[in-house]
Amino acid sequence: MLTNRLVRTSTGKLAALDLGDQWVGIALSDSTRTLAKPFKTVPFADHSSAIAALIAQQEPAAIIIGYPKTMRGTESEQTKKILALHAELEARFSETQFILWDERLSSKRAQTASPARTKEEKLKSHAIAAAFILDSYLGFLKMQQFLSE
Repeated sequence: MLTNRLVRTSTGKLAALDLGDQWVGIALSDSTRTLAKPFKTVPFADHSSAIAALIAQQEPAAIIIGYPKTMRGTESEQTKKILALHAELEARFSETQFILWDERLSSKRAQTASPARTKEEKLKSHAIAAAFILDSYLGFLKMQQFLSE
């Protein structure tokens, strides 16, 4: 299902989403697509308006969506939810490119990088997970650039 994995434009910052049932972590890259950093976490109920604001204010060239396959590479109920959300976002924000990207272990990496002890830290962990997803995607882009040289 991970098709159209390359960004259509070679310039501009990228964003990433870690879509959960209750929270959505958002991360942004810099305009050179070198660094991924946590941006914010919003309630899932507000995801559509938060994405609209993200597109209007940050103007990302594309938005990377964490694609939660199981460790065996199969689809789970959460995977199916993300596929439906992906289709919904593509329909609503048709000018923006949305790319599904394997997110396995991103939440675990976020917990390891910044163990959450308070509710505020737990909320921030979703944006950190989105930054790990985006960082992985940026690494993929760099490898593709290297291989094409």
